Amino acid sequence: MKIGELAEATGLAASRIRFYEKIGLLRSVHRQSNGYRSYPPEAVTFLQLITSAQQAGFTLDELRALLPADLSQWDHGSLVDAMRTKLADIEALQQRLAVSRAQLLEVLHEIESKPADMNCADNARRVLTQFGMGDIKNDKE
Repeated sequence: MKIGELAEATGLAASRIRFYEKIGLLRSVHRQSNGYRSYPPEAVTFLQLITSAQQAGFTLDELRALLPADLSQWDHGSLVDAMRTKLADIEALQQRLAVSRAQLLEVLHEIESKPADMNCADNARRVLTQFGMGDIKNDKE
């Protein structure tokens, strides 16, 4: 299969496919005597795996270390370990994001609870002081 056909089958740009080949992710490429690239049918599956893994958060370096040249030589244990590690990374990120979200919601609530007779600068000082964010100098002083 030629690169245009592979691009059409995967929805990837030919330049992306060449990039994956250049960095060693796509290794099942054969050069014809005229210099054209020729890809086996399993290249479609391989590129779909790369795309899916990237969407799941794997970096290209992680994929380069994980993906074998031939899918039939895949090390099951390494694959499972890599996926478990990535899941742990995602869970840790979710926890950090949940904490950040809660903090932002709390600050937003306090900002929105501005007393009617208070100007925005004084309200900002009130909120920042409440959350231990230090003193802010009054520009008028």
